[in-house]
Amino acid sequence: MRILIIGATGTIGQAVVQNLGSRHEVVTASHSKSALKVDITKTESLRALFQSVGLVDAIVSVAGQAKFAPFANLTESDFQFCLENKLMGQVNVARLGLAHVRDGGSITLTSGVLSKRPMPGSAAISLVNAGLEAFAGAAALELPRKVRINVVSPPWVTETLIAYKMDPTWGHPASVVAGLYAQAVEGQANGQTIELPGK
Repeated sequence: MRILIIGATGTIGQAVVQNLGSRHEVVTASHSKSALKVDITKTESLRALFQSVGLVDAIVSVAGQAKFAPFANLTESDFQFCLENKLMGQVNVARLGLAHVRDGGSITLTSGVLSKRPMPGSAAISLVNAGLEAFAGAAALELPRKVRINVVSPPWVTETLIAYKMDPTWGHPASVVAGLYAQAVEGQANGQTIELPGK
């Protein structure tokens, strides 16, 4: 398969590249540190990326930012940032990327554990994560040419917890999380939120 991975330089993105790259041709793109640069918040940037890459068998998005802050401190602009970045950025990855996915291919987006297990400070992130999961479930009913769409909901990642000086024991290594993306790309799931069992 030929797979475009957007957000390939992040902690999870690098692990996904390593996992899928061992078996498939991988094309990488990110906001920075990549031969192919893309800003998912700008439709013209996404269009240029898809045009330059051409046809692929799968698109994987491990991209998108959101604000983590106490609810009382979250401003309208904070919510707008989350909606335009992690939510609509990835919706547009699917919307604009669809024409560049071969028949029977797949699109995989990224939500996160806070959609179903929120915590103080996660109101904005939980909102967009849940929105992405609902979007994929609905879009799967309409995508043409047997193209599948799913969302991976990563748990807390060990490397990220260590970077934030938090307890890493309740996280999972990025290499394990990368397996969820491989499952989405190489399996037959459609319209699903894919997460680790028991998480």
